[in-house]
Amino acid sequence: MLQGMYEKFESLFDVKAEVGAFAPGRINLIGEHTDYNGGYVFPAAIELGTYGLASQRTDRTICLYSNNFEDIGIVSFTLDELVYNDQHDWANYPKGVVKYLNEQFDNIDHGFNILIEGNIPNGASLSSSASIELLTGWLIKRLFNLELERLQLIKLGQVVENKFMGVNSGIMDQFIIGMGKAEHALLLDTATLDFEYVPAKFGDYVISIMNTNKRRSLTESKYNERRSECEMALSQLQQKLEVDSLGELSLTEFDTYKSLISDDVIRRRAKHAISENERTKLAHKALTENDFEQFGELLNASHKSLKDDYEVTGIELDTLAETAQQVDGVLGARMTGAGFAGCAIALVDKQRIQRLEDEVSKAYIEKIGYAPSFYHVGISDGVKSL
Repeated sequence: MLQGMYEKFESLFDVKAEVGAFAPGRINLIGEHTDYNGGYVFPAAIELGTYGLASQRTDRTICLYSNNFEDIGIVSFTLDELVYNDQHDWANYPKGVVKYLNEQFDNIDHGFNILIEGNIPNGASLSSSASIELLTGWLIKRLFNLELERLQLIKLGQVVENKFMGVNSGIMDQFIIGMGKAEHALLLDTATLDFEYVPAKFGDYVISIMNTNKRRSLTESKYNERRSECEMALSQLQQKLEVDSLGELSLTEFDTYKSLISDDVIRRRAKHAISENERTKLAHKALTENDFEQFGELLNASHKSLKDDYEVTGIELDTLAETAQQVDGVLGARMTGAGFAGCAIALVDKQRIQRLEDEVSKAYIEKIGYAPSFYHVGISDGVKSL
């Protein structure tokens, strides 16, 4: 793939690539919709991701091309035109990165060419957008020799999502793509950004990624609505509690004060955020103690909460996760990512992978009308130079 990219780069831009980089995608083992609620998340970077090549230009033009969106062609704009543009489609993500880096660093005073190619399935909820953001930042860091720390780049990626793309997401995706470590998951306290690497070793079991193959666009989903519902719940709890986020509360405290939340729907949103935070801490303990059955039970409980209290699953994700939960050799399954479509994960015995795929595919095709896809990939390092 890389050899072909180098050849394509030269044919597109009539110049050789100067730098190359790779940024992974991610799965979140557990801890869904907790990152913007000041809670814990437990993600891992994966070997699927986005590759990029870049070279400097002598003018102020930036040219972007994706092998995944060949029909769009080269997207070009200048350093003086760093505004969101619907017609630029995928290229708005790197453009946002350029905008905020350009505001920070005076020496980004000329343009560049970037070619990217990703093997993360489009809309799979494995964080292709954050992968593109951190890849772009890393390529620009290399081209212009920027003194840019990983944490700065991570925070900049979140600003792109929030301010440039209009998605009120938390910091999890950018954090794991920036800080990932091969064969390790990362337990992150999103309130403090303290984190711990945990060996992602599941004994006789592996994580299977199951793709609904239903395209989901995060900005078109109810993501921002869920965040505002959690903010509403927090403001009502703050009538009696001195807390800055839902992540500071235990389930016991929530049960004591939940009557402060007047609306049942808003109460259920808060319940998910708080219970999921507790499940994430328990899952960390289970994994470090090699208690894979307990880990699997927590995955199942997470999916149920995301379905019933947070209402972000949908028939496709429910069919994948709930069918997988019934397969012999599966310890647990849940949706992963923002929800509404995308992927689910299952913790499955290595000897039963084919049974999982067969039984889930059969049920999914019967109910949904088309087949899901399955991936078994290793756990990767974070963004890095090629």
